[in-house]
Amino acid sequence: MNEVLPTHHWVRGGLRRDREAAVERLGLPAGPVMTVDAHRGLRGPYTAAGTLVRAMVPGVLLRDGKLVERYDIELLSAAPDLRSVVPNSRETLTSMALPAERTRYYARLRTTRISNGLVEFVRDGLTADGPRVLVVENADQAETTDLEFLTTLVRRIDPALLTVVVCGGATGPVDEALLAVLASRAQVTEVREGAPAAAGPDDAWAYVASDCTTDEPAPRAAYEALDPTERALLHDRRAAELDGLDDESLRLGAIAHHLEHGSDPGDAGVRAVFHAMDHSLCNGFYEACVDYGRRGLALVDPRTEHDRWWAFTKGVTLCLSILGRTYEAEKLDDQARLNSVKPAVHMAAAYNTAMLYTRHNDPEDRDEFKAKAWLNSAIATASLIENRSDRAFQSAFYKNGLALVEVNLGEPTEALRLVDEAISSLDELLGPDEHVLHRSVLKNNRARVYLSLGRIEEALADYAIVIREDPNHAEHYLERGNILRRLGRPEEALEDYARAMRLSPPFPEIYYNRGDLRLTEGDTEGALADFSYVIELVPEFTDAYVNRAGLLLEAGELDAAERDATTGLGHEPDNPYLHAVLGQVHAEREEFEAAKAAFDRALAVDPDMITALSGRAALAYDMGELDTAAVDLGHAVELQPDDPALRYNRAFVHQDTGRWDEALADLEIAAGLAPEDPDITEALDTCRRKAAAAR
Repeated sequence: MNEVLPTHHWVRGGLRRDREAAVERLGLPAGPVMTVDAHRGLRGPYTAAGTLVRAMVPGVLLRDGKLVERYDIELLSAAPDLRSVVPNSRETLTSMALPAERTRYYARLRTTRISNGLVEFVRDGLTADGPRVLVVENADQAETTDLEFLTTLVRRIDPALLTVVVCGGATGPVDEALLAVLASRAQVTEVREGAPAAAGPDDAWAYVASDCTTDEPAPRAAYEALDPTERALLHDRRAAELDGLDDESLRLGAIAHHLEHGSDPGDAGVRAVFHAMDHSLCNGFYEACVDYGRRGLALVDPRTEHDRWWAFTKGVTLCLSILGRTYEAEKLDDQARLNSVKPAVHMAAAYNTAMLYTRHNDPEDRDEFKAKAWLNSAIATASLIENRSDRAFQSAFYKNGLALVEVNLGEPTEALRLVDEAISSLDELLGPDEHVLHRSVLKNNRARVYLSLGRIEEALADYAIVIREDPNHAEHYLERGNILRRLGRPEEALEDYARAMRLSPPFPEIYYNRGDLRLTEGDTEGALADFSYVIELVPEFTDAYVNRAGLLLEAGELDAAERDATTGLGHEPDNPYLHAVLGQVHAEREEFEAAKAAFDRALAVDPDMITALSGRAALAYDMGELDTAAVDLGHAVELQPDDPALRYNRAFVHQDTGRWDEALADLEIAAGLAPEDPDITEALDTCRRKAAAAR
């Protein structure tokens, strides 16, 4: 009898009760089952993930408080109501900034890092008596953060440790990443809708009490049949019930929804939706922020409630820009200019539009001169602000943006002047505790400009300042570590990378950079571990496949190197380095035609790739095609004339074609470059004798 291997499951179609019945028939592993509802209407971002970790944290705290501390950022991001038991030990100036002083927001990929951290917490926090099966309902109605979490969970968690059963209706929105993972790692069960349930006397209230998430037709029909005033009163009643629970995550989902549809949508609803939008903006939940913002905009009139309208518009525009939805963002900027005569609105809209043209647009749609024009407009308007401190801050903020444009225009000296001017004006006019975040941002940006000018020590001095002022900001250590590596100070660079890792949710770029440094320092085992972890975090991180495949090739693990090269090419089909790895694998197996085809593919993309040139030359030499080998090696030597190995190899081609003087010249240069290499010394002696005899 064949053993049934553990697998995850994807149960789709029907109503929730139909899917629940189907789950009962799956033959899941014995042991505790936990069911969570992923419907975004319940708790907004991380509805499912937050429910899961809220259930796990108390027990994990008793067993392993260090594990909770290690993932505190991720846990509090998913379940902010855990703050009473999970203190955040890694607060930054960004996370603590007052609303009026926010000038730096999290990277778009922050939620990817959070999802990976949450999955690691779940993996390491499970116990023998904990759940063996996690059933996630309403995945088709999940918010983007939960979809990302579920994708990562199914991809990274071993079904033998925790079997994940993802359930959802057949008509909901499709998330391509989750569906792709489920297609490769889960067993699919299709479900048909069963007979309708009998209607009850309180069906309308049942619909509202489900926080409008039930998919049963009868309650919804009863709700929609009610008079609008009656419906609003039911929403008020439910909002009051939930508010009494004092649960922050409910304010991001059900409470906001009920107040939005209650008897006071224009005030209580607006305030609730804005709170949810602002929370999402500050935490980097940008898709959720756009959703809340658009809902808020539907509740306010730009003519009679201008300030509220602008508050929602500003948040939506920023998030659309970060998400790369720049056409939508610019349309909102234009709408702001059309709807408002307020200087503050025009300054902000000008800055937003400038950032589209210098940073957020696709490269082919960027225009640094348009960006500069918009920033000049913002700076000119800021100069009219009456309050001296406000004028200084706004001017400094926009000059910082202009400095970015100047860097992109190839004018780092002008960028440095602008940033210096901004720093000096804020130091002169503001107190030490005012706009601390933006003053740190300015110094960080100045460090980058110093770096572009080759003024390394000044850059390091600024990094020392921003690290002292903002010691828990991981990116500072990553950037400084990169500089220290360039300076040939690997131990200090490794220390900075390690600090950055401790301060951040799993951040693949840090591990990649450390792996690359370990590789150059001869720590192949450490490098292999880092590249493998990067691939585990981000399976499409092509450069990690390149480096790991190279290490595996050097170790003689041809099958593993081939798998990495093939997988990497699935993400980046024209990557020349991966084609070169395939060429080397095939060459080692003496599969000459396949090797040549792979090297040809590599050189079609990068004609100056030394590895592919020398690899194809070696193939040609082995196949007796000496002229081809000479051409490839000749090009390689032109590109890298100080490489003794290339000259050594070309010398043999010259010898075999009787060009003794050329062979001797190559070997003499190679011997000068590598005087301690015994193979080159021996080859030179032999060539001298044979060349003399040939004369």
